[in-house]
Amino acid sequence: MAIDFNGRVAIVTGAGGGLGRQHALALAARGAKVLVNDLGGAVDGSGSTVSAAQAVVDEIRAAGGQALANGASVTDFAAVEAMVQQAIDAWGRVDILVNNAGILRDKSFSKMGMADFRLVVDVHLMGAAHCCKAVWPHMVAQQYGRIVMTTSSTGLYGNFGQANYGAAKLAQVGLMQTLAIEGAKYGIRVNALAPTAATRMTEGLMPQEVLDALKPEAVVPAMLVLAHESAPTRTILCAGAGTFEAAHITLTEGIHVGIGADVPEQLAARLAEVTERAGEQVPQSGAAQGTNEVGKALAARA
Repeated sequence: MAIDFNGRVAIVTGAGGGLGRQHALALAARGAKVLVNDLGGAVDGSGSTVSAAQAVVDEIRAAGGQALANGASVTDFAAVEAMVQQAIDAWGRVDILVNNAGILRDKSFSKMGMADFRLVVDVHLMGAAHCCKAVWPHMVAQQYGRIVMTTSSTGLYGNFGQANYGAAKLAQVGLMQTLAIEGAKYGIRVNALAPTAATRMTEGLMPQEVLDALKPEAVVPAMLVLAHESAPTRTILCAGAGTFEAAHITLTEGIHVGIGADVPEQLAARLAEVTERAGEQVPQSGAAQGTNEVGKALAARA
């Protein structure tokens, strides 16, 4: 099956360079009309210029595609709404949203100022929420939508010096989980992509040989699969260097201990049974936890 986007309209945030640029170029090359959003700031979020977004638009147009530039900050909801309206006015719909915009302000937690923590959360989490909220009514009305969150192995598994980034990136997964449930009846599928790619955010952090293997282009196929009409929903794909994996948030079978004065001691003694992964599940919703807990409690009384 060919993965094409003919007739589709996509918005890609943070698309003025690096991975976002590759996303925008790939969607356009496969037929999508693309609104290229980029604040044009530095890696830490300072500064702004629309020139980065316009350069990508020029590339797309030179190759025969259709594209528009937008310099809105994803932290500004009114500007994000105007961005979405720009796409609607030009092309009549929005089918795909790729939440790629992001910044870094890395420091160990003990040295990190809370302003830097908040700003990273605002860009990554609130930025994604703003964009989702702005496209949502249009996707509901047309009974179709594909949203791709950009999460990270830092959010999924942690990384020294990135408490702010990791918190924001895992929060995007939580947003994905609920939006996928709420969007199902409207034909809206929501997924997350955890890329490993050499961009200006990773310059100087890895040996050049490793950076050469981690070309942003190698991540793009995962985005295309998650943004296509055949996409799954509530899937976390990991991608880098041409390798693709899936991450899952699971729930173990657990044990029933009951209620009593010595339950803390019993739990401590049997913690290995609680964390045993045999028989674990990937819950279809948060209700699975309560269902498992109550079920075991009722069974114990029988």
